[in-house]
Amino acid sequence: MSYSKGRILLAAGTALAMTLGLGACGGSSQSSANDKEIDFWDPYPQHTSGSDWDNFVKKCAPEGYTIKRQGLPQNDVLNNLTTSVKEDNAPDVVILDNPFMPTAVDAGLVTDITKNGVSSEGFDENIIGPGIVDGVEYGVPFGSNALGLYYNPEILKKAGVDPSSIKDWDSLNAAIKKVVDSGNKGIVFSGIKGEEGVFQYLPWFWGAGGNLKNVDSAAMTDANNLLSSWIKNGWAPKSVTTDNQSASWDKFLTGEYGFAENGSWWWPSAKDKGYEMVAIPSKDGGIAPVATGGEFMTLPYHKTENADKAKASAAVINCLISDDTLLKTNDTLGYLAGKKTVRDEQVANDETLKPWADVVSRAQGRTTDVGLDYEDISSQLSQGEQTALNEQ
Repeated sequence: MSYSKGRILLAAGTALAMTLGLGACGGSSQSSANDKEIDFWDPYPQHTSGSDWDNFVKKCAPEGYTIKRQGLPQNDVLNNLTTSVKEDNAPDVVILDNPFMPTAVDAGLVTDITKNGVSSEGFDENIIGPGIVDGVEYGVPFGSNALGLYYNPEILKKAGVDPSSIKDWDSLNAAIKKVVDSGNKGIVFSGIKGEEGVFQYLPWFWGAGGNLKNVDSAAMTDANNLLSSWIKNGWAPKSVTTDNQSASWDKFLTGEYGFAENGSWWWPSAKDKGYEMVAIPSKDGGIAPVATGGEFMTLPYHKTENADKAKASAAVINCLISDDTLLKTNDTLGYLAGKKTVRDEQVANDETLKPWADVVSRAQGRTTDVGLDYEDISSQLSQGEQTALNEQ
C-alpha cells in the first residue's frame, strides 16, 4: 500500500534491454513529436530524475518512442488525472494507489487494459482484486507491500519477552506490558485520520473477525478498545492520533520502543538497526490479514484516441511486468512481487523477506468486495478509530 513515502531504493541491477511491440507501436509519419512521447505518472516523487527507478522506466520505451516520467504525491495523482481526462490531455500511463481504482473506474478515468494486450495472468488473486471491477481489468499490480509487527530484540530480551510467544492479542498485551515495566516504551503505530490510518487499523479490525460489509460491529469495538487501551495504559504515545507512518517509524528508530506496526518498505532500514518482525496476530490467535498495499499500472481514458500510442503505452506496462523484468521492477522499488513465483525468487535472494512474503500471500484487497462503497467504509472506520483514540 500504499503509503510508503519512505521507500528505500534498491539497486536495479543490469540495465534492461528490451524492445516491445515494434509492429504495433509504429505511428503515422504525420504524427507530432508528442505522439512519440509517452507521458508516465507515478506516485514516487522521491525517485527523482536520474534515479534507478527513473532510468528503469525510461528504458521501457518502445522503439521510436521516449518516456517522459513525472513523480507526484500519492493523492495528487488521482486529482491531476481527473482534471487532465476532463481536458483531454491525460497522460498515457498512470500508476494509481490500489484503493483509488473503483473511484477511477466510476469516473471514467481509466480503460480496460486487456484491449491493448496487458494482462494480470499469473498474478495472485488477492493482489489483482482491486484492479478488477465488474469482471473487467482496469489495472495490473506489479507488486505489493504489507504491514508487520516490528520489534527491537535488545529491548525484548531485557524485558524477558520471547517474540515467538506473541500469538494473539492477550500475549501481545502481556509482551508490551513487560517492555514498559522493564523501563522502555511500548508500541507505536499510525492512527492518523484518513486512509493512511485506516491502512494500519484494518489488521486489528479484520483480526477481530471484522467484515467491511458490516463496519459497525463487535470487531470494530474490539479493535478500538485494543488500540485505545494502549494509549490509556501509557504504552503508546498520544501522538499516534496524528502520526503518519513515517513519523511513527521515526519514533521507533530512536530505539526507545519495543514494538512498531509498520510497513515492509522500512525493512532495509530495520535490518540496518538490527530490528526484526513478526506477523500481526489476530485477536484469538493466528495471523491477522493485512490490506494489500501497492499500486496499479493503468491506461487512462483519452477522448481523442490514438490507437498506436495506446499500444505503445501498453507495451511500457508489459515491459515492467514481464517475467523477465518483474523481479527488477519490485527490487527497484522495494516491493514484494505480485506473482508468487517471483516472490519466491526474492526470498531465495534474501531469506529475511520470507515473513513478509507470507504476510502478502494472506493480504486482502480493501475494495475487492465492496468497490466504490469503500470510500464511505474507510471514512467510518477512521472516524470510529479517531473517536476511540481521542477519548483518553
